[in-house]
Amino acid sequence: MRHGKKFNHLGRKANHRKSMLANMSCSLIQHKRIKTTLAKAKALRKFIEPLITKSKNDTTHSRRVVFSYLRQKDAITELFGEISSRISDREGGYTRIIKLGNRLGDNAEMCLIELVDFNENYSNEKPKKKSKSRRSRSGSKNKIKEGLDKNKKLANDLVEETKVEETKVEETKVEETKVEETKVEETKVEETKVEETKAEETKVKETKVEETKVEETKVEENKAETKANLNNKEENAKDKQKGE
Repeated sequence: MRHGKKFNHLGRKANHRKSMLANMSCSLIQHKRIKTTLAKAKALRKFIEPLITKSKNDTTHSRRVVFSYLRQKDAITELFGEISSRISDREGGYTRIIKLGNRLGDNAEMCLIELVDFNENYSNEKPKKKSKSRRSRSGSKNKIKEGLDKNKKLANDLVEETKVEETKVEETKVEETKVEETKVEETKVEETKVEETKAEETKVKETKVEETKVEETKVEENKAETKANLNNKEENAKDKQKGE
C-alpha cells in the first residue's frame, strides 16, 4: 500500500525526472510563463522556488549550486540578473498556477505556471479613479472658445510653416541658379583654354612646315651649286685638252 507516499514520480525514472524539471525551469526563467500539466507544474514549483531563493544571494557559491541543477549559463544569468532584482522584496511564493481545464485526448488537467512579478494583469497597484466634475453651461462656452482659439493657433502655425517652406524653396532655387552659373563660367573658361591650346599647336605646326620648306630650298640651292661647279670643271678640262 502507498499510504503517506505523496512524492509524484511523473511516470519517469529519477534522472529523466530531474533533467525534465531542469529544462522546464530554464524555459520558465526565459519566457516567464509556460503551459504544462497540473502535476508537472506542482513538481516544477517545488523544484524552482528554492533556486529562486538562492538567486537573492548573488555569490559564486550560490551560482555554482544553481548551475548544478539547471546546467544552462543563459538561464543562470537571467535568474541572477533581472529575476533576482524583481523578486528581492518577496519572501516566497514566486510562482502562480492558473488552471485551464482538461486536455483533449487523455483528459489531463492543463495549467499555466508563471512568475508572479512578471504578470502586469495581477499587479497590486490599483488604477486611480477619475475625479468627477460637474458640467455647466459657462464651462461648455469656455471650452468652445478654447477650441476656437486652438484652431486659430493651429491655422496660424500652418501659415507660418508654409511661409518658411516657401522661403526655403526660394533659397534653394537661388543657390541652384548660382551653381549653374558658376558651372557655365567654368565651361566657358575651359573652352577658351582649349581654343588657345589649339591655336598654339597650329602655329607650331605652321612654323615647322616653313622651316622644312626653307631647308628644302637650301638643299636644292646646294645641289644646283654643286652641279654648276661640276660643269665648270668639265669645261675647264675640255679647254685644256684643246689647248694641248
